[in-house]
Amino acid sequence: MTKKLLCVGGARPNFMKLAPLVRELGNRPRFQPLLVHTGQHYDDRMSGAFFRDLGMPDPAHFLEVGSGSHAVQTAEIMKRIEPVCESERPAAVIVVGDVNSTVAAALVAAKMGIPVVHVEAGLRSFDRGMPEEINRLVTDSISDLLLVTEESGKRNLLKEGAPESRVVVVGNLMIDSLVANLEQARARPALTDATGKYGVVTLHRPANVDSPEQFSAILQALDEISQTLPIYFPVHPRTRARLSGTLSPGIRLLEPLGYLDFLSLMSRASVVLTDSGGIQEETTALGIPCLTLRENTERPITIDEGTNRLAGTSTEGILAAWKEHLREPKVGRIPAFWDGRAASRCADALESFLFT
Repeated sequence: MTKKLLCVGGARPNFMKLAPLVRELGNRPRFQPLLVHTGQHYDDRMSGAFFRDLGMPDPAHFLEVGSGSHAVQTAEIMKRIEPVCESERPAAVIVVGDVNSTVAAALVAAKMGIPVVHVEAGLRSFDRGMPEEINRLVTDSISDLLLVTEESGKRNLLKEGAPESRVVVVGNLMIDSLVANLEQARARPALTDATGKYGVVTLHRPANVDSPEQFSAILQALDEISQTLPIYFPVHPRTRARLSGTLSPGIRLLEPLGYLDFLSLMSRASVVLTDSGGIQEETTALGIPCLTLRENTERPITIDEGTNRLAGTSTEGILAAWKEHLREPKVGRIPAFWDGRAASRCADALESFLFT
């Protein structure tokens, strides 16, 4: 008997994780994956280009939620996904990551008695001031199957009382997409005019870009770094709306990039500065030093085993981490199960969960 699975995503990182999983599930006769795009990221630059680059099928359901406050967006997703669950009656709802689409779909499914599968479960920053941390905690607490990228996630879940039988370490779907697309990305023409080394920066978290003081402190550090290393900065729409004044000539602003163009740019960089969780993982897989512009990370394996350093968000902290990087660039290793085969292990876990 074929099991119908709703695979829910709404933001760019979701699609990078769903692409290999939907492909793998579609190749297994026991499953019928149906992609649901909530529309949390809704313009072509923020989601459409990713669908094309990742070779994803058109969504079976596009909810067109759009932007809004956390409460408004979460509520709207819940309102719009409930009829989808009622009409499709899936065997399970699969959610990924930690965005509003994740928690909203999980809540609706759990209340309807539909099993919830959380991919990338158990990650914790231990900072409840992060909206994503609340989403992670709530989603994990109501999920029936918890698929984990790294051992710290499993430890966190067991400490919180999750049954060990429902926790499976499968690896990292983000790295599946990277492995599958890296050669194609590197074959693309370079996006920069840099003749030597350069850095890449991404900034999008509200805590960093919505506070004028904090955003200014970060930009001040980037300005100093750019005096000796050109920096390329693909600018998230949220971030661009808050940019004012003139940046250093060493900081080159770019429009938001599709998945392959950004992977091409990042894979050639000598260092990446970011507040993104997924980029911490990708740089570790690529062996590129990363300075994380945050006070904490829910992905400790990128520090313990990978190439990541926490730089903080103050000018002084970022520059101290930069100087440490110059003295001793971090050399890491690729964590266990970050091998491009996480989708297969996810599908195996789903078969075991739904058919035994």
